[in-house]
Amino acid sequence: MQLPPLSLYVHIPWCVRKCPYCDFNSHVFAAGTQQSVAGSIEHAQGETAGERHLPEAEYVDQLERDLRSQLPWIQGRKLGSIFFGGGTPSLFSPLAIGRILDLAESLVGFEEGIEITLEANPGTFEQAKFAGYHRAGVNRLSIGVQSFDPLQLQNLGRIHSGDEARIAASQARAAGFDNINIDLMHGLPGQGEQDALRDLERAVALGVEHISWYQLTIEPNTAFYSAPPVTPGSEQIAAIQRAGRAYLASEGYQRYEVSAYGRAGLAARHNLNYWSFADYIGIGAGAHGKFTLPESGRILRTQRTRAPQHYLALGCETGEGGNAFPLPKVKEVQSPERPLEFLMNALRLEEGVPAETYTSYTGLTLESLAGEWGRLQAMELVRPLGPSIATTPFGYDYVDDILQRFLPEE
Repeated sequence: MQLPPLSLYVHIPWCVRKCPYCDFNSHVFAAGTQQSVAGSIEHAQGETAGERHLPEAEYVDQLERDLRSQLPWIQGRKLGSIFFGGGTPSLFSPLAIGRILDLAESLVGFEEGIEITLEANPGTFEQAKFAGYHRAGVNRLSIGVQSFDPLQLQNLGRIHSGDEARIAASQARAAGFDNINIDLMHGLPGQGEQDALRDLERAVALGVEHISWYQLTIEPNTAFYSAPPVTPGSEQIAAIQRAGRAYLASEGYQRYEVSAYGRAGLAARHNLNYWSFADYIGIGAGAHGKFTLPESGRILRTQRTRAPQHYLALGCETGEGGNAFPLPKVKEVQSPERPLEFLMNALRLEEGVPAETYTSYTGLTLESLAGEWGRLQAMELVRPLGPSIATTPFGYDYVDDILQRFLPEE
């Protein structure tokens, strides 16, 4: 069985404030947390260094143990991409990010042209570190703008302004980044078509290479779920999406995934790795991973404990300084589940994936898809099976309905 490409995801779980729409594993960092490395204490904008501390050095030490514990699953592969997500990774110092990258390169190795992305907030506190991140080896910056509109930023609980967002993109360019993504949301409270287009126009005017433009959804365990805002109806959302997609296409941004638009050749390599059902290491609190075992063809999903304090305590019970680091929780993806798992990723891509990857990455033959796929093809929802696995343009708006047809029988 051919082993898929390999990426690394690093989760930094802390943030200054929890946004009301956020269901990610992020935690507001508390005052008084121990920090042992002089000069690397990070604190929220407007606070003194003594008021809020991050356990930066301890967390990086734990990330190293985490990565070492998973080395047997790597099977000699090198990393094609690395993504620092959160939380707010830009709360960590360039020194800490550089140390993580040095560890990844020495323990696993980098493919030529590796893509290394770090998520950052646009506030002035983070902007001051952009050049340091670039020197440390980060070559792609993803800036969490969400909106340029002051009222929408307030609605979303963001702590930056539209002006800070524009300055952040300029500062990133000055720091040496030639691959910049901006995250934007649509379907916001009271937002009309022209409001949504205005946000896109402001992002395009900044000359960024990539725009992630996704719809606000109300998720469980968020503040918005407890007190939902009034958002546009389905017809208005559809109108916003049609207008936004047309505008981005006219400006040279190719839509290649449900909510991702990039200049030619600048699709996010890390996310393409996920969507093609390839493998990835996940380190950090709450991080997920996926590994394919070459001898047996087994596919494993891994997950670390979510709470930062629990993650930092891993291995301490051994009394050996954490050397006997426990493996993450592992769940095997059984054969009946693999078609759905593969398609949940592959069908997010507008052009789909090469058909041969289904066999090489899942260990199953295309015949395992053929029956249901034929029925969907007759409904003009999917393209013929091969040379790619993909929806039709019409079916691309009904991916969730297509996936329902591949739910394993209970």
